[in-house]
Amino acid sequence: MGTGESTSGSYDLKVRGWYRVARGAIGILLRVLSRLDVQGREEIPAHGAYILVTNHLHWLDSPVVAVILPHRAYVFAGEKWEKHWLLGPFFHSLGAIFVRRGEVDRQALRQALAVLQGGGVLGMAPEGTRSKTGGLQRGRTGAAYLAYRAGVPILPVTCTGQEKVFWALRRLRRATVRVRIGAPFYPPPVEGKASSAQVQAFTDEIMYRLAAMLPPEYRGVYRDVADQRPDLVQAYSFNSTRS
Repeated sequence: MGTGESTSGSYDLKVRGWYRVARGAIGILLRVLSRLDVQGREEIPAHGAYILVTNHLHWLDSPVVAVILPHRAYVFAGEKWEKHWLLGPFFHSLGAIFVRRGEVDRQALRQALAVLQGGGVLGMAPEGTRSKTGGLQRGRTGAAYLAYRAGVPILPVTCTGQEKVFWALRRLRRATVRVRIGAPFYPPPVEGKASSAQVQAFTDEIMYRLAAMLPPEYRGVYRDVADQRPDLVQAYSFNSTRS
């Protein structure tokens, strides 16, 4: 299936040469401005399509994910970023799927499905919008729906500390950006097309897994994960020495 750079499918999966240049430059910049602490790289699939899901704290989320992945991920981005003077070119280099907020954008879903069917990697923030409190918001069903439709696994990734990078710089400090990567998992098997209830249940599973990987202060509406899913909290216990 390739490593997320396949060119099959109706959606353009051709990797632009300058993406690698942009990714390298962003990686250097992030390492100058912050300390990157990444755990769980071994969980990243070497081949084939999958959906990377992450919490959404800051516009730096996508650059951080781009730097830690060994291959390209196609991301959703609000249409407001399409013509942004700075981030617009970066999102275009990612092959961003620009989404109209506040409605079901069926064209964006078709593009995302084509990415996955073409062997690509799709990056999504199930919350849909950036958290204003730092805690997880209620997850939307798009990632679960696409995982069922394409038959691909979910790779859970959490990022914390990126929201503090510029605050720390103003104080002549470097914030630590912590990235945690969990084991990929598939949606439960269903007969025929997944029902709305099944898609919602898998959405809850995705969000509880993200919550289990996050420090308690970032869990938001899923703060009860330790009570509801102690198995996940135990499974996703990271430590300072793992890399």
